[in-house]
Amino acid sequence: MFVSFFPTPKLFFLSAVAWTGLAMAIWFLGFNEWQTGLDILGGYVPPVIEGERPPFLSAERAWTYIYIVASGVLFVIAWAFIERNRWFLWSVGGTTLILLSTYFNVQISVYLNDWYGDFYDLIQRALSEPGTVTGGEYFGKLATVAWILIPYIMVLVLLDFFVSHYVFRWRTAMNDYYMGHWSRLRSVEGAAQRVQEDTMRFARIVEGLGVSFVRSIMTLIAFLPLLYGLSQQVTQLPVIGQVEGSLVYVALLSAAFGTVLLAAVGFKLPGLEFNNQKVEAAYRKELVYGEDNAERAAPPQVSELYSAVRRNYFRLYFHYLYFGIARWSYLQASNFVPLIALGPTVVAGAITLGVFTQINNAFGQVEESFKFLANSWTTIIDLLSIHKRLIAFEALIHGESLPDPMPGASNA
Repeated sequence: MFVSFFPTPKLFFLSAVAWTGLAMAIWFLGFNEWQTGLDILGGYVPPVIEGERPPFLSAERAWTYIYIVASGVLFVIAWAFIERNRWFLWSVGGTTLILLSTYFNVQISVYLNDWYGDFYDLIQRALSEPGTVTGGEYFGKLATVAWILIPYIMVLVLLDFFVSHYVFRWRTAMNDYYMGHWSRLRSVEGAAQRVQEDTMRFARIVEGLGVSFVRSIMTLIAFLPLLYGLSQQVTQLPVIGQVEGSLVYVALLSAAFGTVLLAAVGFKLPGLEFNNQKVEAAYRKELVYGEDNAERAAPPQVSELYSAVRRNYFRLYFHYLYFGIARWSYLQASNFVPLIALGPTVVAGAITLGVFTQINNAFGQVEESFKFLANSWTTIIDLLSIHKRLIAFEALIHGESLPDPMPGASNA
């Protein structure tokens, strides 16, 4: 699953984490103070926002971006000397590019959070003091966000296009690897499906979860200090009272509760999904045999196989019923957590509408990052079942015994 695409996977991922930690340590231990005065805009400010250059295009931020991109490029160059395989440019270079693009998206989110704060303060002033805000000011403020959203959208579209090719290359690497051992693997039940479908789904899900996880970490790094600072304007929490950095702890507790709840409620689902693919594969295989052999796929055989499919689906539906109740109840209730936490502050009139919007957005970003597992649990369940099927291939290739079913696969 990984060795077919990444060069020495364990070393690669460990080195990526270590290199990221080292680069961050160097930056925060003093390198960030060594400024060159570099200004990528050369003093130019677009006429539509004259005198109001966005903070993320300042000379200081430009140097930060150069440092981050250079760190990524150095990592790719280092691995070019350590080990290069057939998929090096996609596995090492492509992964680095995806992570750098994710960092760009997070920075835009930070800027938009600040922009919304200023914009809603402008709206509050216009509504509370009629005549103090002109049409030029209002539409001029709207224009300031439009010119950054255009390249942002372009990056998102191009990134989606690139990720599609990235996932297909990973699938191709797994396909070639497994087909190279087909003489051993063909005896596994549903072998054709595992090579044709599971490789594609595994690559897509791992890439999606990996990027989401990294984005969550980057979002926490960017928004945690912001939310902590905004928490100073929160007078007190309901029942508890005033707490330093209160909203950070509220977001953490809310996300931790949801993660533990869904992990406990959804414990049996991966095993049932694994069983589901087994019975589906057996049913499909008999039908394929029946296409070429009149003695196969007889009604009694098909009826028995389909009954197994039905039983497993009905078990899945039952377990997803209570899992769905827990999941959607938590996700909907969590939307009201910041509103409840900000209640005393709003009632006291201690913040403006713009600050309220900033806090609400920042809280949402931090909480979403903290509850990565809660939001991704159904996808993780799917991934675990796919991994269980593909690992049987790995066992046969290395001459090992097939793994036992996952908890909940045989009974529920």
